[in-house]
This record gives sequence, structure tokens and C-alpha cells, in this order.
Amino acid sequence: MPSPSRLLTCLTLLIGLVITALVLAGHREETRPLVVAFFVALAFALRSQPALKSFAFTAFVMTSVSVALMYPVVFGSWGGFKPAWLIVPLTQIIMFGMGTTLTLADFARVLKFPWPVCVGLVLHFTVMPLVAVVITKVFGFEGALAAGVILIGSVSAGMASNLMCYLAKGNVALSVTMTLFSTLAAPFLTPLLMQWLAGQYIPVHTFEMMISIVNMILVPIAAGLIANAILYGDRGWNNRVPSLLIIALGCAVLAWLATLVADASLGDFAKLKTGVLVGGGMIGVVALAKIIVSLLLHKGDTWMDATLPVVSMSAITLVVGIITAQTRDVLLSVGPVLVLASLLHNLTGYTLGYWGARLLGSLAPGARMTEADCRTVAIEVGMQNGGMATGIAMEVLRSPVAALPPGVFGTTMNITGSLLANYWKRRPPVLSGEPCQEKAEVHCKPHG
Repeated sequence: MPSPSRLLTCLTLLIGLVITALVLAGHREETRPLVVAFFVALAFALRSQPALKSFAFTAFVMTSVSVALMYPVVFGSWGGFKPAWLIVPLTQIIMFGMGTTLTLADFARVLKFPWPVCVGLVLHFTVMPLVAVVITKVFGFEGALAAGVILIGSVSAGMASNLMCYLAKGNVALSVTMTLFSTLAAPFLTPLLMQWLAGQYIPVHTFEMMISIVNMILVPIAAGLIANAILYGDRGWNNRVPSLLIIALGCAVLAWLATLVADASLGDFAKLKTGVLVGGGMIGVVALAKIIVSLLLHKGDTWMDATLPVVSMSAITLVVGIITAQTRDVLLSVGPVLVLASLLHNLTGYTLGYWGARLLGSLAPGARMTEADCRTVAIEVGMQNGGMATGIAMEVLRSPVAALPPGVFGTTMNITGSLLANYWKRRPPVLSGEPCQEKAEVHCKPHG
């Protein structure tokens, strides 16, 4: 009997052939449900094969995109509730998940990689914004669409970069450190870059954007750090039911108090309320879950490691679907051009990130930038935080059109990042301590 993996692969190919036949016969309308079914089958087929599993997430994202394009009403309105309202809370949940993987020791890790981290941050916040500006000029993008392209180039590194770095045989510790510190720098650098580079296209309120990024990114990460201490700390208090109940109750009280404060009395700081609500709520959920799963059912603490990636990927998939549905008409008119622009932006980031690391790595006396370090910098420079850009576009710029480039670019990044990571995976560094600037092998250069 054929394996489930082979059956899923055959089903995917069969649906693809049927779609092709219908299109050639002029029955495009009839292909709509089949297109959705194709990406669903493709996602599970990829997930069933260990060598291709890293591509499954991209296929799930494409499933969401296909639903949004074929049936936009699905993401239109849910009984009067607008799905767009979920974008910021979903982004906060994603960042909370990132925070649960961190400890305070991670903040000190920069002392071990001072020069690579500095090189990566400089390249990230110069190469990507400036390349984005060039792309808007070359393709003639204007208004909110141009602002969205510059926005995705001005945010911090994407969280998927850590996984891609691991697959590419890079320096994972350096990758986590660079992602963390680019995220910490984003509340200050992203608003300034947007004011400087995108102010001509759309009104940019610098302080409002700064507070919004703190709310969407830093507050949930801080909450995630607390959750990490609850789950994995060895202080004793985190393994006692009374202590965890007090934490859960305190979070509930904090959330209740936040709802009582009038927005008008806080001004721009009112944006922090959602961060407090989501962050506090997630801490409370983690505390209660640990009581039930770990202390009462004795299932251990690894359940969070399995749960959060699924929650984060589901959140990203939903956000992409919402944005695609809201900007469907614009996407259908400029979609191919925007995809091409995203490829140029992304691949230029990988290329200049890698070769920039090789060049700058030779400038610091005594500093060593290994091949693994250079790969890490390339991925960290080339991959952006699409969730952050989407949230800023909707909450601060208040423009679904400006949120469209982050959605398209984010999907492209996952595809090219997976391809590059798997390419490098088959070409491990010869010597982990060998400086990459001393290597002249062809395979050092990243390819999409």
C-alpha cells in the first residue's frame, strides 16, 4: 500500500493537472475551489516529507492567500466583527511566542558577538530601507503602496530567520541575538526611517509609530520573558500551585484595570492597553496551563514548545489572509509587479548581507567573522518582520494598501529563505572557525 506521503503527492499532482486542463479549456471560474484544494494538499504533502517540511508553512500561507483571492467574503465580516481588528493582537501573540524562547541571558549574549551583531544591525537598517526606496523609484510605486514597500524594508529582522539560519548551518546563537537586538532597535529606528524615506508618500507620525511598535513588539516580548520564567525557571515558586494562581489572578486584575482607563486620558500611550491586555492574558493562560498540564497531569513543560509554533504560524497565516482579502483588487492589478519587487528586495538583502559581512568582517582587528557568521548575517539582513510591518500599516498608517507589500514580501521571504537555507544545508562550512573573508569558494555566494 502506498505511503500517506506518496498518496498526498499524487493527489496534489492530480489536482494540479485538473486545474491546468480547466484553464486551457477556458473554465477558469470552476478552478477556484480546486486552487484552494491544491495548496491544502501541497501543504500536507510537504509536511509529510522530512526533507521538504520547511516549505509546508509557505504552502499554508498560500492556502490562506488563495482563499482570500477566490472567496474574499470569508475574511470580510464575521457577524459585524471585522477580522482586521485581529491583526495587532495576532502580531502580539506571535511576538509573545518569541519572548517565551528568550531568557535574560540572551540579552548578555551580545557581549560574545559584539562585532557580528553590530555589522548585522548596520547592514539591516541601511541596506533594506535604501533598497526599498530604489525599488519604489524603479517600479514607479506611489502613495500608500510605496510607503508599504519602504515600511517592510525598515522593520526588524523576521522571526523565521532563526529557523532558516539553523537549516543553513549558520550561527544560531548569533541569529537569535541579532533578531532580538534589531527588534529592540525597531521602536527608534523604524519611525525615523519612515519619516525620512516615506514621509513624502504618506503622513508618518513618528511618536505614535514608536509607541505602536513598543505595544506590538516589546510589551509582548517582555510578557514572553515572564512566561519563560514561569515555565522553565528553577526558583521553586514557579512549581507551586498557590504562586501560579496568584500570578493568574494578578494578570486578570491588571487586564481589568486596563479596560477601566479612558483612552482620551492617555493620548498616544493608550495604544499600550492592548499590549497589556494580550501580554497579561497570555501570562495568565500560561500560569493556569502549567498548573493543569505540568503540576496536576504531570505532562512536563515541553507542551509549550509544541504549541506556540503552531499558534504563531496560524496567526501569521490568518493575518496574511485578512490583508489579502482587504486589498484584493489592488493585488490583482499590481500583484505580479509586487512579487517581482519583493524578490529583488529580498535577494539583494541576502547578497549584500553576505558580502557586506565578508567585507566588514575584515575591518575589525582581531574580530573573526566565520562562514557560519556570514550566512547568519545574510539571512538576518534579508528577512524582515512582516507581522510588525503589517501591524504598523493598519494601526498607525491606517492603510490596508500599505499593508499589502508586507504580506507579499513576507510570503516571498519564506520561499526564498527556505530555498537558500536548504541550498546551504547541503554545503556545510568546511571549518566552523574559518573566517569567511579568507574563503573564495563559489558556494559562499547566496542564491535564491
